[in-house]
Amino acid sequence: MSVSTTVRLLDRVHSPQDLRSMSDADLGAVAKELRNEVIEIVSQTGGHLGSSLGVVELTVALHAIFDTPRDKLIWDVGHQCYPHKVLTGRRHQMTTLRQNGGLSGFTKRSESDFDPFGAAHSSTSISAALGFTMARELGQPVGDAVAIIGDGSISAGMAYEALNNAGHENKRMFVILNDNEMSIAPPVGAMSSYLSGMNGQDVFEKLKLFGNALDEHLPSTLRDGARRARQLVTGTIGQATLFEELGFDYLGPVDGHDMAQLLSVLRAAHRRADGPTLIHVCTKKGHGYAPAEKAADKYHGVSKFDVSTGVQRKSPANAPSYTSVFGKALLGEAQADERVVAITAAMPSGTGVDILAKEMPNRVFDVGIAEQHAVTFAAGLAASGIKPFCAIYSTFLQRAYDQIVHDVALQNLPVRFAIDRAGLVGADGPTHGGILDVSYMANIPNMTVMAASDEAELMHMVRTAAEYDAGPISFRYPRGSGTGVTLPDRGEIIEIGKGRILEQGSDLAILSFGAHLEHVKEAAQLLNDEGMSVTIADARFAKPLDTDLVTQLARHHGALVTIEQGAMGGFGSIVLHYLATQGALLNGLAIDTICIPDRFIDQGDPQSMYKDAGMSVGQIANRCRVLMQKVASAAPKQKQSRS
Repeated sequence: MSVSTTVRLLDRVHSPQDLRSMSDADLGAVAKELRNEVIEIVSQTGGHLGSSLGVVELTVALHAIFDTPRDKLIWDVGHQCYPHKVLTGRRHQMTTLRQNGGLSGFTKRSESDFDPFGAAHSSTSISAALGFTMARELGQPVGDAVAIIGDGSISAGMAYEALNNAGHENKRMFVILNDNEMSIAPPVGAMSSYLSGMNGQDVFEKLKLFGNALDEHLPSTLRDGARRARQLVTGTIGQATLFEELGFDYLGPVDGHDMAQLLSVLRAAHRRADGPTLIHVCTKKGHGYAPAEKAADKYHGVSKFDVSTGVQRKSPANAPSYTSVFGKALLGEAQADERVVAITAAMPSGTGVDILAKEMPNRVFDVGIAEQHAVTFAAGLAASGIKPFCAIYSTFLQRAYDQIVHDVALQNLPVRFAIDRAGLVGADGPTHGGILDVSYMANIPNMTVMAASDEAELMHMVRTAAEYDAGPISFRYPRGSGTGVTLPDRGEIIEIGKGRILEQGSDLAILSFGAHLEHVKEAAQLLNDEGMSVTIADARFAKPLDTDLVTQLARHHGALVTIEQGAMGGFGSIVLHYLATQGALLNGLAIDTICIPDRFIDQGDPQSMYKDAGMSVGQIANRCRVLMQKVASAAPKQKQSRS
């Protein structure tokens, strides 16, 4: 059922087609109702609220003017797509947002024809829109392509590349620059008056004057807005915007919360554009909801909350988050060594480096949404004798793989990679699930690869990385709270390539890599209660592998199980490869590798996601039982150690 049972204009909207028969006044009323509904929905589900509230009017206007789904709306990142989902036939499913079996928090092709391109990582929309545009030119049944991209995302390198290519192709397509950084009050007030006096057929050409003979043709109050557009990407003021130099017609700035302005400009552009066109729309994150507008983060990502107060209902944490532990440990290392610095790609609080930034702002570099640059920048720092910690989410680091290989590892530079959000991350789903980094880091020559099994181990790895100058080194850790272990004042240096045995048994050995160790301990307890003697080991390193530890486990147990919060081809494969080179160790040894299966795991709470992956406590225990049954069947004689 709908979030609200009151009959409203929004109740008449079953698809965007219904918007196209409404008056402009009714469209404005729909936007107001839609904003209230999105607030109510997210109060129940949590999610990305501020960004969605900022584009409510824009979403209504776009769907009212463009012929979606034939025309393609491509939302960059997609975290602002909640109003879009409500309007495109998913209203009754919105309370399942970001839940197991429910709607994705981002656009998703398999979910709706109105989601032509999946998203969640930034700066991809213009490239995709150009792809749809050229497919149309090649005869495919595609209409207009519209990329909606934020001022942060458009500053990334991939967006520049796409703008350059689109300008060269010179085909009709649209880029909506959703600028929520600009102070819009003076220019948009004048813009409203300016537009109201325009003849409808002249709107398109007159708006283009923002990029041509600016001072001669525009009211003075509008000039600041156009200068803001020029400075947005280039940092300079010239006679034409960068967009125009790249071949785009530039229109704006337009008040993204004024429905009349939006409709006027979008209709003019839709009717008259014959090449690539960029429309500069100014919005405010969290617009229309006071708690979001007042919050420092504009309610970018929220848990469930009380609508009347905006107070979020966060579950009390029994232990500090891994991210905060990393941030505090990094601060400690920076205090001990003036060469320690941190680099983040537009995620200072998400990675915990804001903790260091508050104390030592000159030791933290936020390079924006530019992971490739971040890694090579870190390489330059390392080559100069600085100790850079490059703190990036696992899935975002994927975007800089060539730089890791070519600019860091090939030159054996001691860049420290702090890989946050390793493993399955919950409600954000597979777009943010860090399941590949073990595989893609461990196969790079010169790279050392670690994984923290708890927050104390994370502190040890931060210290170890800070002291390690022999080459690049990485350590991974999950999202969310730690295990509650006692934390040291400062981490200890771990011997490179050495794991540890936590519990000694004789029948079965479980070799864990990373944060699934607590699940391993619980599974081992179940098996011990059944009379099985289980050894638990923490590998700590995937590379260099502790071959002495693996050899010991293989020789003195009938079965060996590896487990990791990563995809196939990771730690388990490394262990199997080593054992394959040591044929004698395989004589009679039963082996199993537990990891994320060869598919993407849909969103849900982490516990249900790991169950979906076959990695719950009970599933681990059952895999071990099956393996030991094979041992018993193959060797019914009394178990004995092998030499």
